[in-house]
Amino acid sequence: MKKSAIHPPNHPAPRGAYSPAVRVDLGGANLLFVTGQLAIDPAGAVVAPYDATAQTEYVFRLIGSILEEAGMKFSDIVRVQTYLTRMDDFEKFSAVRNRHFPATPPASTLLEVKGLAREGCCVELEVTAIA
Repeated sequence: MKKSAIHPPNHPAPRGAYSPAVRVDLGGANLLFVTGQLAIDPAGAVVAPYDATAQTEYVFRLIGSILEEAGMKFSDIVRVQTYLTRMDDFEKFSAVRNRHFPATPPASTLLEVKGLAREGCCVELEVTAIA
């Protein structure tokens, strides 16, 4: 087993001792664990504070860049964990999410949380993919 950190160019820098994603080579397949992604731009600013639709779009772009860097695509995602600060934003979030998983949706968990790591962020997603 071999593991490697994935850090796409123009991706926000981690604020601690973690990688945006870790790819694990299992021999016949690669498993990708993507850290919870927030709508943070490369300069560290929150994108579209408290706007669930815009933040969900941005987070999916971040995840897409990680998947691409790992040689994977959205159809390789098998699990999604979602954290919303307001369950009232579910419809906005879901409309964006559903576009990315038109066939064989991944296993999913959705939680409402009191807050996220950055003030103004209202959506966080972490995913697991295999290819």
